[in-house]
Amino acid sequence: MKPKINFLLFVIILHSLFYSLHSQSIRPIRDNIGFCWNAEEMNQFMNYLSNEDHTKPANQSQNLFAAISVHDDYLYAGKVYYPLYKNIKTKEVVIFGVTHGTVRKEMGSLSNVIILDEFDKWRGPYKDIEISSLREIIKSELPKEDFIVSNKAHEIEHSIEAIVPFLQYYNRDIKITPIMITQMSYEKMEDITDRLSRIILNYIKGKNLVPGKDIFFLTSNDANHYGEDFNNSPYGLDASAHKTATENDMKIVLKDLVLEVTEDKIKNTANDLWPDPKNKKIVPLWCGRYPIVFGLQTILKVANGLDNKKIYGTLFKYSDTFTEKVLPVKNTSMGLTAVFSYKHWCAWFTEGFYLE
Repeated sequence: MKPKINFLLFVIILHSLFYSLHSQSIRPIRDNIGFCWNAEEMNQFMNYLSNEDHTKPANQSQNLFAAISVHDDYLYAGKVYYPLYKNIKTKEVVIFGVTHGTVRKEMGSLSNVIILDEFDKWRGPYKDIEISSLREIIKSELPKEDFIVSNKAHEIEHSIEAIVPFLQYYNRDIKITPIMITQMSYEKMEDITDRLSRIILNYIKGKNLVPGKDIFFLTSNDANHYGEDFNNSPYGLDASAHKTATENDMKIVLKDLVLEVTEDKIKNTANDLWPDPKNKKIVPLWCGRYPIVFGLQTILKVANGLDNKKIYGTLFKYSDTFTEKVLPVKNTSMGLTAVFSYKHWCAWFTEGFYLE
């Protein structure tokens, strides 16, 4: 009897170890307040946004293949998410995420690299989300000094997971390649995006993928974080300051991110968004200031490698927490991760990029 008992115990232990290892391979949810992880609630929320949406659908003759997306609480920014995502029809997405201060605080200084993960899947509201094979190709072909692999960094960061429920609503079988972008110089970005874009181009051509239909590129960003809590109030803390700060955001969007995207405009974007210790200029506190430049460099190089195509940007919607207030969606588990006032507000926008 004793050997049978030991064997049974051995089987139980193996089963427990297998379950433990398997459960650890799925990226856990970071923010279960601001975002929606329940399928029925997501359906309800999207029905509300659809009924409230008065924007026209994108011209289907145009090839929307990349975008910049908000990643703030859904009850604040839902109406800014929606005009973009209703136009995304794709099978897989490369997502350039932020490396927020919460990550840097816990993991120390991170710079001059992109951060990949090694989770088997990510959580989604409808089912777990598959990872594109592109991620492992990037790991095998990109020089080791260009990236690190850290599940911990991706667990702490919320800027990529915010995008997942909207993507999965329109495609239950969506696949993602999550990439966090750290702070780096413009020249360093050029070097890494040169190598990364070649890998992506080979992947696209090797699988005969159609940009926009088969593969899409998303950059996660929230625009100006304004107020005392962000140590960012150069114009004051009143209605006039709010007006000035949001107008400055829009100037950057319209000057740098719409119409044709060129190398000069990408450089202007970096100059308008990146703090310069040598120059005490006022720059808006966009958390995606590095991912935006990195993403633009990448998609421009990918476009150039696709029969030398050009990219044109268009603004879907810009707004902020103070303007939008809280969406009147009831009976869900969604909530707010921060209050808003003239002393604490965040702006955001959605922007699409077309191949021509």
